[in-house]
Amino acid sequence: MGSIRKPHPVKLIVGFIYKDKSILEKTESILRKNFGAIDFQSKIFAFTHTDYYNKELGTGLKRKFISFKPLILPQKLAGIKVFANSIEKKFSKDSRRLINIDPGYIDLPKLVLASAKDFSHRIYIGRGIHAEVTLSYQNKAFKWYEWTFPDYRTPEYIAIFTKIRKIYFKQVRK
Repeated sequence: MGSIRKPHPVKLIVGFIYKDKSILEKTESILRKNFGAIDFQSKIFAFTHTDYYNKELGTGLKRKFISFKPLILPQKLAGIKVFANSIEKKFSKDSRRLINIDPGYIDLPKLVLASAKDFSHRIYIGRGIHAEVTLSYQNKAFKWYEWTFPDYRTPEYIAIFTKIRKIYFKQVRK
């Protein structure tokens, strides 16, 4: 029988899909006020891996990732996703989102994403939110699963998550 232990802090990450830079900047400001300083920002990518969001957000979408310096406890993820959804709703126009906010966390062995949508590979974590292990870290590299979103499989995204994991590793080594 294993010993029950308290969870260790993890690295909060957030991915954005958006069109309007000013909405992104306002969203980042709200998140900084709630979760602390940002310690990593990716470059901005064209979001071309799916047209799933085009009807709601429009075309010419962009993608960006950030991480926060303060670590969180993993059980906070459901509340963070609920908060992210409230920001999306705040910036909606005519019942259409102007930004998609995807929170998750990086732990040494994995990247976990939160979602309001249930699927066979997701586990309910409370408050109407599910979580999935999107990537696992094995043999010094992130590996994806059959359910991993296509963009999260790309070398560009894997490089981002590897950089964030290195920041996190330095934090937890102290």
